[in-house]
Amino acid sequence: MSDKRLAGKVAWVTGSSRGIGRVVADHLASLGARVVVHGTTPTSTRQLGEADSLDAVASEIAEAHDADVLAVHGDLTSESVVDDLHARIVERFGAVDILINNAGGDIGVRGVTAENAGKPLVNDAVEIPMEDVRIILDRNLMTCILVSRAVAPSMIERERGWIVTIGSIAGLSGHRREVIYATAKAAVHEYTRCLAAQLRPHGVYANVIAPGEIITARFLASRPTKDERKVREGALTRYGWPEEVAKTVEFLVTEDSSYITGQLLRIDGGAQIFPS
Repeated sequence: MSDKRLAGKVAWVTGSSRGIGRVVADHLASLGARVVVHGTTPTSTRQLGEADSLDAVASEIAEAHDADVLAVHGDLTSESVVDDLHARIVERFGAVDILINNAGGDIGVRGVTAENAGKPLVNDAVEIPMEDVRIILDRNLMTCILVSRAVAPSMIERERGWIVTIGSIAGLSGHRREVIYATAKAAVHEYTRCLAAQLRPHGVYANVIAPGEIITARFLASRPTKDERKVREGALTRYGWPEEVAKTVEFLVTEDSSYITGQLLRIDGGAQIFPS
C-alpha cells in the first residue's frame, strides 16, 4: 500500500496551529494530502511556545513531507471569516475533500495564556460566568457548525468527502466541573451525527473522534499530571499521544472505514467503556 494514500486530496484541519490539530495536519501531509493549517491569529502558536508562527508550522510540515501546505488564520466563530477562509482555500487548492473540525477547547475569556491554560476559574453548571459560557460554546460548537456548513455543499455536489469532528469523552458523561465544555462537546457529537444522516445519501462521511487525556502542551499546562503515565507503551492507564489521534483520523478518511459514518470513536485507553 502506498504511503501517499491521500495524494490529490485537500485537507483542512481547523485549530491546527498547535496541539492535536498540528499533529493531525502533519500526519495527513505525510500521506500526500495538500493541507490547510489554521490558527486564530498568525502567532497563536506562541501562546504555549509550540512555534514562532503559523507560517512556521506550515513551512515545517511542507519541508518534512515535501507537501503543499497553506496557512490561514481567523476567528471561526464568525460566518463571514469562515466564508472568506474557505474561498481562499478553494482558490489555492480547489474543493476541500477532508475537513477535520478540531478547533475548540475549554478556554474561557481569559485566554489560553491565563492560569490553568485558560480554564474558567468558576467552571460548574450554575456559577460559571455567562461570558465564559458563550465563548466556550462558540469556540467548540459554532466553529464546527460554521465550517461544516461552508464545506459540505461542495462535498454533496461532488458526492465525495470526509468530515471528522474532534469531540471529547467529556461530552459523554455528567460532570461537576468543566460543565459547559462537556455540554459543548455533547452538542458537537450530536451535530456531527445529524450531519452524517444528511450526507450519507451523497456518499459523504461524517464521524466523531472523542479523545481522552492526550499529552499536549496545553494539557500539561492546564492540570497536574503524573510522570508515570507519560509513557508510550505498557498499561493503557497511561496518557494518550496526539499521534494516536492522527492515526485514527487516517482510518476515518480512507477506504479503511468505507462503510462507517455517523459514529463516535473514543481514543482514551478504555477510560470509558460504557455505551456512548
